[in-house]
Amino acid sequence: MPRCPADITQCRACPRLVKWREQVAREKKREYRAWEYWGRPVPGFGDPNARVLIIGLAPAAHGANRTGRMFTGDQSGRWLYRALHKAGFANQPTWERRDDGLKLTDCYITAVCHCAPPGNKPVPAEIENCSGYLRAELARLKNLRMVVALGRIAFDQYRRLTGLRDLTFGHNRLYPTRPVLIASYHPSRQNTNTGKLTEPMLDAVFAQARALASINEQA
Repeated sequence: MPRCPADITQCRACPRLVKWREQVAREKKREYRAWEYWGRPVPGFGDPNARVLIIGLAPAAHGANRTGRMFTGDQSGRWLYRALHKAGFANQPTWERRDDGLKLTDCYITAVCHCAPPGNKPVPAEIENCSGYLRAELARLKNLRMVVALGRIAFDQYRRLTGLRDLTFGHNRLYPTRPVLIASYHPSRQNTNTGKLTEPMLDAVFAQARALASINEQA
């Protein structure tokens, strides 16, 4: 695994991802021509004292790769921040830009891969190159009680990094690990447009996370 700088925004460990994220930032999408794209690795975002950690897959090319904040500026973020606001983890459901006033309470968001990958599909070597950052975040978040893995790739990578075995992915399935793990379908267009993931289904995940984190606090 290449040695990466402590500041994740300076990382250039994966040539394919560096080329893609910077190409997207130069060429832009027509509707975002006026934007100055972020075009770099996107750091984690949220409350450093969080009890709940959300792990996604990777920044979207014209979402977080444009805005510089996890799940910001794309439809996956619209679904996620709406659900977080409803569950009391976010002060507002706004999801459009870094300076929109959004704040997370008791919640932190990161990803398996911090650069936008072509086709939203990082390859295993790229996920491995980024694994040190996720390990570091897990070590820094001292108050974690819950981990929500959005999608099978996030679920599997978290299992690998923490040595968990014999766990089968299932939406809104709870695993009695420490921290407690909850799996969820990713709020991607592929899942939300087909009805594989609905708003009530995603709400149920974060309602469960909120309830269990509160129980752990009382205990």
